[in-house]
Amino acid sequence: MSKKKKQLRLTTRGRYAVIAMVELAKKAQKNPVPLVKIAESGDISLSYLEQLFSGLRRNGIVKSYRGPGGGYLLAKSAADITISEILHSAEDCIPAKIKAHERKAANDKNSQTGELWSCIGSILQLCMQHISLDDLINNKIDHNPYINKLFETLT
Repeated sequence: MSKKKKQLRLTTRGRYAVIAMVELAKKAQKNPVPLVKIAESGDISLSYLEQLFSGLRRNGIVKSYRGPGGGYLLAKSAADITISEILHSAEDCIPAKIKAHERKAANDKNSQTGELWSCIGSILQLCMQHISLDDLINNKIDHNPYINKLFETLT
């Protein structure tokens, strides 16, 4: 676990980002989808969604379009967007970064459990790097060869 890499965390922010991306991917064909529609169908507050989408846009996962008929579209195909990208992008804003810093300080106080959570986070990171938004939308996680191989190895 000594390799320094971007740690993946499952947070409420990340969960909502994945929900929002699923809603966007289901709705977006060729026309941008307004955040209001995503907020309604995902049952997420509009102001919270605006924060999430700023990180998603900054990280090249969604594109924004202004004006009448504006909204958001996926910046690339759902098959090319991994769940780990979504989760990392959701944390890419000032309030999330401050909270991550506070969590790190708390984890440093107990190195044994901190190491456990770091190990679990690394395993989670590996899994989420191999699950695409398309896998999630089309219920194909069970057919993902990487995930199947991982489960076979663990059992």
